[in-house]
Amino acid sequence: MTSSEYRPLETASLQAGSTYRRPAQELPEHVTAQSPALDVMTDLTKVAAVTIGPCAGLEEAKQRMIASGVRMLLVPDQHNRIQGVLTYRDITGERPMLYLQTTGGKREDIIIREVMTPLERLDVLDMKDVVRAQVGDIVATLKRLGRQHAMVVDMDAEGGMALRGIFSATQIGKQLGIQIETAEVARTFAELEAALA
Repeated sequence: MTSSEYRPLETASLQAGSTYRRPAQELPEHVTAQSPALDVMTDLTKVAAVTIGPCAGLEEAKQRMIASGVRMLLVPDQHNRIQGVLTYRDITGERPMLYLQTTGGKREDIIIREVMTPLERLDVLDMKDVVRAQVGDIVATLKRLGRQHAMVVDMDAEGGMALRGIFSATQIGKQLGIQIETAEVARTFAELEAALA
């Protein structure tokens, strides 16, 4: 290879306010209950997952949700292994108050790890089932679970589970043109006790 075969490209300065490209997934604007479930799934092979570290504060998580237009954040460790998820309800609901009642302190001292839904309490769907499902099946599943979100997994190259997609009741409702109420259920005795009080 001789230097005369190639020519350097022109360069320019990066302008202030420049952003970066993110992968985009185009979901159909309108679906029906009989549409394929994949028409309403956020596919993490096409869209980057929005994450936050387990030691971040609640206000940082809220701002990240607002900036990203999501109501759920994945909470990975430093090796990208999922530790749990944090939803908007986890931030604005009873969990922070219940945590402060038992530990004391101030709201701004609460870190994500204290109010997130931990890994062992996450229900997931198998991608093999999802590819054969319809939108109505996903809505029925969210209602049965009492959840706003459902995660979809498939097997990675090493035979372990890998998060593949996310269903959101809010997103599905937009695409169906209706509001979907899943009546998110209390998952711990403390949450149940607080709801009854």
